[in-house]
Amino acid sequence: MDLKDYIRSIPNYPKKGILFRDITTLIKDEKAFRETINQIIEKSKKFKIDKIAAIESRGFVFASAVAYLLKKPFIMLRKKNKLPAETYSTDFELEYGTATIEVHKDSIEKNDTVLIIDDLIATGGTAEAAAKLIEMSGGAISGFIFVINLYDLGGSDKLVKSGFKVENLIDFPGH
Repeated sequence: MDLKDYIRSIPNYPKKGILFRDITTLIKDEKAFRETINQIIEKSKKFKIDKIAAIESRGFVFASAVAYLLKKPFIMLRKKNKLPAETYSTDFELEYGTATIEVHKDSIEKNDTVLIIDDLIATGGTAEAAAKLIEMSGGAISGFIFVINLYDLGGSDKLVKSGFKVENLIDFPGH
């Protein structure tokens, strides 16, 4: 099954000049969604994993299913002011703006190895912020798995150059 066939591309969303890769068409198809989860699980075998983290919100769709099937704790990396307890917080730049993500301070134990899963990597700002949160918590990043890599925007390469292991299921140009 070619998962690319299940990704809808929407021009000029969320702003002019952006070609948005929409995963809703993939997750609404039972077979494509199941294949996506199976491929992530297969790629996860390359990593030592104590916990699985995901970036709000589309990363939750994939990572929660993988965490359940691998019997690993699931950690939510959320947008600012969405977590009720004490948090670590970091700001970062997106392809089309800025944002803040947070994690509960009690989510990750010292030396936990954490696999970060997200739907897409573009410029890498969100992924770098996620890694920073894991490290602020005392954990170690075992690696990243992305459903979609927008290869010409350089985020995946940036993570690899920073010493992280990166896997992805689908490659698309960024624009």
